[in-house]
Amino acid sequence: MGILDGKRILVTGVLTDASIGFSIAKIAQDEGAEVVLTGFGRLSLVERIAKRLPKPAPVLELDVQNTEHLDSLAARVGEHVDGLDGVVHSIGFAPQTALGGNFLNTSWEDVATALHISTFSYKALAVACLPLMKEGGAVVGLDFDASKAWPVYDWMGVAKAGLESANRYLARDLGRHGIRVNLVAAGPLRTMAAKSIPGFKEFEDTWSDKAPLGWDLSDAEPAARACVALMSPWFPATTGEIVHVDGGVHAIGG
Repeated sequence: MGILDGKRILVTGVLTDASIGFSIAKIAQDEGAEVVLTGFGRLSLVERIAKRLPKPAPVLELDVQNTEHLDSLAARVGEHVDGLDGVVHSIGFAPQTALGGNFLNTSWEDVATALHISTFSYKALAVACLPLMKEGGAVVGLDFDASKAWPVYDWMGVAKAGLESANRYLARDLGRHGIRVNLVAAGPLRTMAAKSIPGFKEFEDTWSDKAPLGWDLSDAEPAARACVALMSPWFPATTGEIVHVDGGVHAIGG
C-alpha cells in the first residue's frame, strides 16, 4: 500500500526522463497514484518518455500561455480521471537574454515571458484544475531558492521570487477549498531546463562541496520524493511552505 493509493495526480513539465516531473510521475505511480501528464511543443517526445513509466499515462497538450488550453484543461483531464487529488507545476522558462549575466540589459518583453511562464502559470494551472479538486488535495510547485541573487540566474531568479510569493497567496485563497499549496526548492539538477542556462556550470562546480549532505546533480529522486510526500495525506496541515531539497546549501553561510 503506497502513500498515494487511489490518488489522481496531474504532472506537468515532463520532457525527458531526466526531468524532475518524470521522477515525480514514476514515484507517484509506485506509491499507488493514477497519473496524467502534460507536455508542450514536442508532444511525441513526451509520449515516448511516458512509455518508460511503470504504467501507461495519458499525455495532454498544455501551453500555459494559451488561454484555450487552460480553459479546456479540466474537461480534457476529466476524460481520463474523474477528479484530481494532486497537481504538480514543473514549468519554467526564460529567454536566453534574461539569463547569463544580462540582468541590466534584458527587455521587458523577455522579462514578461519569464514571469508569465514561470510565475503566473502557477496560479493559472491551479485555477484551471480547481473544478476537478472538489474533495481538496494539493498543488506542488518546483522552485529554486529565491532568497539570494545567484550568478547567471538573473530574471529567472526574480521569477522564482514571484513564484514563492504566489505560493503564499494561493495557499491563502485555496485553503477554503481544502487545497494545500507548497513548493519544493530543489538544488541544481542536470535537466534540459538547466542546460539552457548560460553559465550553469558555476552551480555544478560548487554545490556539491557546499552541501552538508552532499549533492548529486544527476539525481532528481530526492526532490521528486518530497513532491510526492507533500501530495500525500502525511502533510495534512502544511500549506504555503517551501521545502528545501538541496543537500542543505540554503542553511549554510558563505
